[in-house]
Amino acid sequence: MAEQSRAANDTQRVIEEQRSIQREISKADEQDNKQGRDGAMQAGARSYPEPPFPEQHQAKPGTERTLDPVPMYDAPFYKGSEKLKDKVAIITGGDSGIGRSVAILYAREGADVVICHLGEDQDARDTKAAVENEGRQCLVSRGDVSDPAYCASVVDATLKAFGRIDILVNNAAFQVHAKEIEDLSLEHFDLTLKTNLYGYFLMAKAVIPHLGARSAIINTGSVTGIDGSKELLDYSMTKGGIHAFTRALAANLVPRGIRVNCVAPGPVWTPLNPSDKEAEMVSKFGSQVPMKRPAQPEEIAPAYVFLGSEQCSSYITGEILPIIGGY
Repeated sequence: MAEQSRAANDTQRVIEEQRSIQREISKADEQDNKQGRDGAMQAGARSYPEPPFPEQHQAKPGTERTLDPVPMYDAPFYKGSEKLKDKVAIITGGDSGIGRSVAILYAREGADVVICHLGEDQDARDTKAAVENEGRQCLVSRGDVSDPAYCASVVDATLKAFGRIDILVNNAAFQVHAKEIEDLSLEHFDLTLKTNLYGYFLMAKAVIPHLGARSAIINTGSVTGIDGSKELLDYSMTKGGIHAFTRALAANLVPRGIRVNCVAPGPVWTPLNPSDKEAEMVSKFGSQVPMKRPAQPEEIAPAYVFLGSEQCSSYITGEILPIIGGY
């Protein structure tokens, strides 16, 4: 009986220890929740918006100034240090989103820029003003990068205005989801490939004869090109293709001293996604990543500075740089 009593006391002691630990953890969980530790990760120089966002949807191609919240692109804490002094860069899709932030940081680093856009005239004017506010020149060009004649005309206009080209940022993109493969029409599929693949190829082909050693091409890929996205079959295909194009073109251009790399973002708060997804999905955009929020354009743009500057990335070519919020 004594042994049974001791055993009962021992088990009761273990149970009490377990419950005591349980109570301690419950208190810690409650305190963590009060401190917001279950919220989005904030690790930047300033705090960034986190889901849920207002439900919203835009007509293609989307406009930056009407997004709520307005994307954060000007990187006020980023200090330039002449990493791109007197360079000239062409940025497709440069009117808004990542392209706008890249244009501003390039200007802050001493470059003149040419921004190409499809038809977002006010966004393009806003970007031009922001670049000029950094003390550099900005040429705005409106057209379709899937048209070889347009790509050639951008190069000609750049050479006429600035006399040189040092960096090409291929960033223009088209994206519209389709929940089932049967919903993906040939016209839809064709437009995605023409913009996202033909556009990159045609711009590179037009620019490369005018690039010298130490020049750079930077392509915008995507996490969808790494992991795929079930509702973005065509877009995922093109982004995977861009990654492969980057590696192949980099190998092709090594003898010329031209570096080719790719930035592959995860979710980024730009007009691209609110002009694609349903309003309810937009409100949750970015919540699925470990950081629990989408990136803002100014969090992605420094990577383009890094890859565009021979001071920073002279030994880097053919690489895919994922910036995907902790996947």
